[in-house]
Amino acid sequence: MITVDSLRRLAMARLEPALATDPVRRFGRVLRAEGDMLYATGIAAPIGARCLVVGPDEVLRAGEVVGFASGCLKVLPEQGARGIQRGARIYVESAAPGLRVGPALLGRVLDAHGAPLDGLGPPALDSTWPLLGTAINPLHRARIDTKFDSGVRAVNALTTMGRGMRIGLFAGSGVGKTTLLGMMSRHACADIVVLGLIGERGREIREFIEDQLGPALPRSVVVAAPADATALARLHGAYRAAAIAEYFRSEGKHVLLVVDSLTRLAMAQREIGLAAGEPPAMRGYPASVFGVISAYVERAGNAAPPAGSITALYTVLVEGDDHVADPVADTARAVLDGHIVLSRALAEAAIYPPIDITASLSRPMPALVDATHLDHAQRFRALWARRAEKQDFIDLGVYAPGRDALLDEALQRAPAMAALLRQDIGTQVSLIDAAATLSAVMAAP
Repeated sequence: MITVDSLRRLAMARLEPALATDPVRRFGRVLRAEGDMLYATGIAAPIGARCLVVGPDEVLRAGEVVGFASGCLKVLPEQGARGIQRGARIYVESAAPGLRVGPALLGRVLDAHGAPLDGLGPPALDSTWPLLGTAINPLHRARIDTKFDSGVRAVNALTTMGRGMRIGLFAGSGVGKTTLLGMMSRHACADIVVLGLIGERGREIREFIEDQLGPALPRSVVVAAPADATALARLHGAYRAAAIAEYFRSEGKHVLLVVDSLTRLAMAQREIGLAAGEPPAMRGYPASVFGVISAYVERAGNAAPPAGSITALYTVLVEGDDHVADPVADTARAVLDGHIVLSRALAEAAIYPPIDITASLSRPMPALVDATHLDHAQRFRALWARRAEKQDFIDLGVYAPGRDALLDEALQRAPAMAALLRQDIGTQVSLIDAAATLSAVMAAP
């Protein structure tokens, strides 16, 4: 059985190469640069190793080994190559990068490198965890058998989530993803919330923390890698958020991991892959992008008792509301346990949150709710879909009641169904209340 102690020992074993001190520091030299990619010679290191470049005035610049070329290491600096001179010294700091973790992270806002952004000074951390996490035997993972209370009525009633579930939030720009993320982060029944704000506008990061997260900040950890960060920093920001969530899971906590967004994680890996020489595949994305998405999503989920769980919510940006042709969205949909789709049409109709129930899905839901709840949810979907299908005929006034019994029922229940979907940002609706509302809406006329 996998225990908390065994997980901690495994994490420390993976970090031993990073924490060991080499009595002899071996330096190489930066031979040349192409864009932000540095080519270093005179040292040996594996892919993923962390290197330090000695810049002017002995300032150290961190980078990561991303490939090899003609006897050189390809090193991508975390903060870009500007200011690094030809011939600069470089050495390997760690073959297995890790980070410091601990309870002092709660209530803090950090950047992709772990430096505080909230002006409160470095947190006192006494544990370590590998940046790329620790693999869990799939047969040792606990099953998804406990409902997860998201605090959002439409989600609790119609796409019921399970503890340890990985779900995607799919939407185009300006539809309301950030608002829904804030509602779930603030109202969800989780011990700890870890937020990875990857590639967001700097203005939105502060607004999200102050306006959306609000009172949930003391039990939250925010890792922010804004849009002006390098591709490697954005990637490491996402990895850091997942690693922090894994640490708290190993401590027996039930964690909600919110990553905004999985698409920008893929874009960061695309930049790195193309810079390392990978050929582009679908829509300019190298093949490594899709492997990174799958590996990243697998870091969430349940562990074996007494460890806790990571329930993960990943936002996925779709170009022009195209939920089919986008390769990142298609890959995410295949590896996640469910998806919530936001509709621009519902947002324009002032239905918030604008969740498209007919396109949303929770795969574990049939095993989590009773038969009555499941029957009501399926009936709700059928009625909502029929009304949406015939809306043009209704608007034109060519539909006569009595021709379609399902549509007649959908029209009769439409106000109550729309009211179920609507929810004020500051209102929290529990699983019990959401199920009761659904039962009342679908009760016999």
